[in-house]
Amino acid sequence: MELQYVVTEKHDGQQLKGVVKGRREFSSSLWKRIKWTGEILVNGVPVHNARMVLHAGDTIIFRWSEDNDIVPSDIPLSIIYEDKDILIVNKGPGMIIHPTSREAHDTLVNAVAGYFHRSGEDAGIHPVYRLDRNTTGLVVVAKSALGQYGLSKSHDSIYREYLALVEGKVEPSEGSIIRPIGRKPGSIVEWMVREDGKWAGTEYRVLADSPEVSLLRIHLLSGRTHQIRVHFSSLGHPLLGDDLYGGSVVRISRQALHAFSLSFIHPLTGESMHFTAPVPENMSSLIRSIWGSLDMIKEDRRND
Repeated sequence: MELQYVVTEKHDGQQLKGVVKGRREFSSSLWKRIKWTGEILVNGVPVHNARMVLHAGDTIIFRWSEDNDIVPSDIPLSIIYEDKDILIVNKGPGMIIHPTSREAHDTLVNAVAGYFHRSGEDAGIHPVYRLDRNTTGLVVVAKSALGQYGLSKSHDSIYREYLALVEGKVEPSEGSIIRPIGRKPGSIVEWMVREDGKWAGTEYRVLADSPEVSLLRIHLLSGRTHQIRVHFSSLGHPLLGDDLYGGSVVRISRQALHAFSLSFIHPLTGESMHFTAPVPENMSSLIRSIWGSLDMIKEDRRND
């Protein structure tokens, strides 16, 4: 990867490391990668001293490799969007994002590595956030550490919304759940609402309901593990299919949760981006069986 920057009058007389730290797109990890495994050129001359004084008009070129040891796998991908900097995929159920062991080759990053290998693209693989194994929907993969940092430096960098089917009639029909989340004692998998947990906030709106099931549109104010599942279970409304947190598997065999919408400013072009992913068949057929159509979702999108 290569990034070029021309020193402005504002940075005249500053040291190289100071100029870099002042640029918002540089994370500390990217700066270390460039220093130790990459290359820095000032006016075409390699530089090895981060204290070098720069002057207005100097041209800095940063180069680094996005090499990784991810094993490519021939797994189909549902690609929603792609450009030279980012890839957006619609993840199916039963797939985790990263390998949990060196032997695991069936994850999203393995599938992306396989896609890049087949297309002959030399790009990095940096998922910007994670979805649970059985949560479906949109995942953003940055092709460089630079793009990843631009999209993940704050939780508000990407506005994500989910669709969920939960047990019971949720009241009020719109609101926020502000409850701290932490590990469940004695479990390496489960999380729970607990006073000494980390702050967690979830906004929701009911799109349709019945005495037995509610369809929700959800926006996360924080990004805690299992946050949606834990918050609604704590209110007595576990997600359908989520037996880990008390949900029934009679109507659907996996948690009925889908990352269906995201909006963000492109980290390198500054363009405003918005994407949606179709509701997966097992959720859409269930919604139709209860309310007759998906019109409430389509109508809600028009109100964005």
